[in-house]
Amino acid sequence: MGCGKPGVRPLLEWLYGAERLNSEHFETWLAAARAGMEIEARAITAASERLDGAFCQAVQIILRHPGKLVVTGVGKSGHIGRKLVATFCSVGVPAVFLHAGEAGHGDLGVYAPGDPTLLISKSGATPELLALTPMLREFGSPRIGMLGAPNSELARRMDAVLDASVEREADPANVTPTASAAVALALGHALAIALMTARNFSPDEFGRLHPSGALGRGLNWRVCDAMTPVADVARVTAGDSLKQVVIAMTNRPLGAACVMDAAGSLLGLVTDGDVRRALQAHDDIRPLRAADVMTPAPVTIAPDARLFDALRLMEDRPSQISLLPVVDGDAKLLGLIRLHDVYRGNA
Repeated sequence: MGCGKPGVRPLLEWLYGAERLNSEHFETWLAAARAGMEIEARAITAASERLDGAFCQAVQIILRHPGKLVVTGVGKSGHIGRKLVATFCSVGVPAVFLHAGEAGHGDLGVYAPGDPTLLISKSGATPELLALTPMLREFGSPRIGMLGAPNSELARRMDAVLDASVEREADPANVTPTASAAVALALGHALAIALMTARNFSPDEFGRLHPSGALGRGLNWRVCDAMTPVADVARVTAGDSLKQVVIAMTNRPLGAACVMDAAGSLLGLVTDGDVRRALQAHDDIRPLRAADVMTPAPVTIAPDARLFDALRLMEDRPSQISLLPVVDGDAKLLGLIRLHDVYRGNA
């Protein structure tokens, strides 16, 4: 296949040279990419091994000052800071981003007394951050430094320092903020995770902060909100013939028939796959009954379980399944929920 739409390759050849688009260079590119990712992975591992009392001190600072966390940085560190603000807010730690260059021009009004500050800098010598520290002292803001130079002047002005140093960047020239950005992001995530643990932050709390989208639906909706009710589910008895099972599944095409006893309790489940396997294994299917092909005691779920839990039950297993019978505490069938129902409307 070509590089894309007509006219794209000439443009790429003009930009990069035709010889650089030949497949013989692909392995070189892949090797460079893999090496870069490995450098970043090693840098993150090294940073995790350096975590010590200073990290715990940073966690304590944030826990002891229940206002908001102010995050600041310049350049790529600023971009990392903005992302971390979103992460902190998503786990119940109020946070805002402060542009260090604008702080002295009125943006310091974001502070309430005692709000802690997380300062991110690779060099530890960022002029805007150094200029900001006297103002932070005046505002009574405890200072946490996430610094690539833990022995720098900026580090000496911090109350707690997180060591974000790296041996080298991931690009071949060792100049682009790659490994250093990855380590700063990972340290910020580690801080958020530690705060979640310290505060016993639960999935229910997470769901309340994420009411929209697929994540919110999975955490806030219950199985009973999305399941197909029992009246619309194919139901058969253990003694029904395979033909009767197929007819029931055709009339209510959800991908399965629930095998019931006279009291309405679930005995087993016959899926489309069970029918196919029965046809493959038997030349004459006329003697087969639902009990012969069903999965007895199938995996089920309660109606008040979260959609997220239903998804995990279906997918987090050696052999994935695409639907679950919904039953009450007495194993009475209430409905059926499919993987499609979990994902429906999550765009």
